[in-house]
Amino acid sequence: MEIVFTGHNLTEAHIVAGMLRAHDIDAHVGGHYLQGGVGDMAALDFAKVYVGPEDLDHARRLIADYEGPQQEDADASPAAPAAEPEDSRWSLAQMAWLLAAFVFLFLLSWAA
Repeated sequence: MEIVFTGHNLTEAHIVAGMLRAHDIDAHVGGHYLQGGVGDMAALDFAKVYVGPEDLDHARRLIADYEGPQQEDADASPAAPAAEPEDSRWSLAQMAWLLAAFVFLFLLSWAA
């Protein structure tokens, strides 16, 4: 079997393996016993997904679809949330005046 994917953690590796199994690719997740050896330290590169050599190309295509666009393409993605219009945001000056009004009213009520 060959490594086709290295996950950030075991959960991600199992998600990818499940996706591959849903497409009739026999996938195995390795690295379960390595997690206990690291304790509280952050462990990297131990959650791996393995497939047979006959399914390697198909698995790589599916994983490329799973990973989606690269980081630089993510900003141009239509799935990215639309930016809030500038006029609906409070400016720093408006927030400062509002805070000053609350402080003034507090001090006024406290002094009475």
